Amino acid sequence: PLQAIGARYAANVKVVEVPPGPPVMAPLVAEVYGLNYPGQIKVAQQVREVFSATPDIIDVDDTVETPSARLIAHVDRAKAALLGVSQQAIAADLNTALRGEDVSYLHSATAKYPIPLRLELPVADKAVMASVLDLRTRSQTGPLVPLSEVVDLETTQRENAIYHKDLLPVVFVFGDMAGRLDSPLYGMFEIFSRLQDTPIAGEPIEQFFVRPPDNPYAYSLKWDGEWQITYETFRDMGIAYGVGMILIYLLVVAQFHSYLIPLIIMAPIPLTLIGVMPGHALLHAQFTATSMIGMIALAGIIVRNSILLVDFINLEVESGVPFQEAVIRSSAVRAQPIILTALAAMLGALFILDDPIFRGLAIALIFGILVSTLLTLVFIPVLYYAVFRRRLESAPPTP
Repeated sequence: PLQAIGARYAANVKVVEVPPGPPVMAPLVAEVYGLNYPGQIKVAQQVREVFSATPDIIDVDDTVETPSARLIAHVDRAKAALLGVSQQAIAADLNTALRGEDVSYLHSATAKYPIPLRLELPVADKAVMASVLDLRTRSQTGPLVPLSEVVDLETTQRENAIYHKDLLPVVFVFGDMAGRLDSPLYGMFEIFSRLQDTPIAGEPIEQFFVRPPDNPYAYSLKWDGEWQITYETFRDMGIAYGVGMILIYLLVVAQFHSYLIPLIIMAPIPLTLIGVMPGHALLHAQFTATSMIGMIALAGIIVRNSILLVDFINLEVESGVPFQEAVIRSSAVRAQPIILTALAAMLGALFILDDPIFRGLAIALIFGILVSTLLTLVFIPVLYYAVFRRRLESAPPTP
C-alpha cells in the first residue's frame, strides 16, 4: 500500500529499521562503475530491472535522482530603481515568504528561553510562485509595489548529485531480501547468475565481490552491503582464530615441554562444530560474527578441560599409578569439576540467548560446551592412551 501511494506522486516509500549490527546502505548493494556518468545511469537502470525481476527481492531502489525543476528569481534592476525598491528589500521579502523569519520573541515567566514568533507563508501558498509574487514590498517613497513588477522567474534544471566512492563516480542499486530464505547472500548469488546471462551495454557486465574493479572506467559492478560486512568480519575473525590457536599451542608447549602433547590437548577443538552448527539449525538461527566469537571462546574452554585431564594423568603416572588406570581415573575424577564449569558457562550464556546481536554467541557457547565437554571426557583419555601407551607402559615406575 505504501509503495502504491508513493507511486502516485513519483515517490518511493519504504519502512526501514535500524539493523542490529554494522550500518549498511542496504542488505543488497550493487555499485556500478563506468566510463561516464550518463552511461552508468543506463547500466544501473538495467541492473535495477534485474533486481526487480528476481524473486524475493523487495524495496529495490537506486541513487539516480529524478530530474527536478528549479526557479531562479531575477530582479529587474532598472524597474526596481524607477519604483524606488532596493534589491536587498526584494531578496529579504522573498526569503521571508519562502523560508520564514523570526520577527520577534515572546517572553514568558514559565519558559526558560524566549519563544520566537516566526513569519512565513503557508505551505500551500509557497508551492505556487504566483501567490508569492503577489506579495507587496514597500518602496523608498512609501507606496507598496507587487513583487511581480520587479521579479522575473526563470525555470532551469536542478543539478543532480553524483555519488562518489574512492574518488570514482558510482551509481548504487540496492534492495532487500524477503521470503523463506531471508539471507541477502541467496539473493545476491541469484542476481549474479541472472546478470551473467543478461547482456548489459552489449555484453555481460563484469562483477566483483571482494576487490574493486580492475578497470573502473569500463562498465563493471562491485557487490557491497551486508556481503562486504560479512566477508570482512569473518576474514578478520578467521585471522583472530588462527592467531589464537598459535598462542594456545605455544602456551601449552611451555607448560608441558612437549610439541606433541599440545596437539593432543587441542584436538577436541574441532568437536565444538558438532554442537555449534546443529545448535544454530535447531534454533533456526544464522551463523553470525558473534557465533564466531563464541567459537574462539570455546577453544580456550575446551583446552582448559583437556589440560585438566592430561595433567591428572601425568601426575598419577608420576606417583606410580599404572598408565591405563591413570587414564581411566582421569575422566572419573576430573568429570565433576569439568561439568560444573561447563554448566556455569552455559547458564551465563543463557541470559543473552534472546538478544538479536549476541544470540549467535549464546548458541555457540551453550551447544558447543554441551557437546564438546561430553566428548572431551572420552576423546582426550582415549587419544592420549593411544599415543603414549607403549612409551609409558614400558617405562619403569618412578620410585
